[in-house]
Amino acid sequence: MNCACGLKYQAYAPLLLRLAVGTIFIVHGYQKLTGLEGFTGFLASLGVPLASTFAIIVMIVELGGGIALILGLWTHWVSKLQAVDMIFAIFLVHAGNGFLNSNMGYEFPLLLLAASLSFVIAGAGPLSLDAKMHRNNDTMEA
Repeated sequence: MNCACGLKYQAYAPLLLRLAVGTIFIVHGYQKLTGLEGFTGFLASLGVPLASTFAIIVMIVELGGGIALILGLWTHWVSKLQAVDMIFAIFLVHAGNGFLNSNMGYEFPLLLLAASLSFVIAGAGPLSLDAKMHRNNDTMEA
């Protein structure tokens, strides 16, 4: 059943998803920022080469990318980076714990991966800086 009211508010769906997913990435990125030494040690214990470099990259992708996602800025590229981040999180950290295992199962990063890929495919939506910049570019070209 298709509800006409859904069409009226359809532009809000990607905004709501961006707000939720962006907030989650910001919180996790901030945790890594404030505990960067511990996160670096964790990556090193997993055998990640250049652990300190990758710790900084992951923190930026999550913290900075979360902010950009909320704004709907560079959403396609930010979401690609966040998807890669979640793929590594699933396979390096969570997969061995199974699907459901308190906070260490892979169901949560899998959901973030799916949300990130949906932004890669569908974009940030009309209520975003990406859409605003695209509209401005269209009017400048006309």
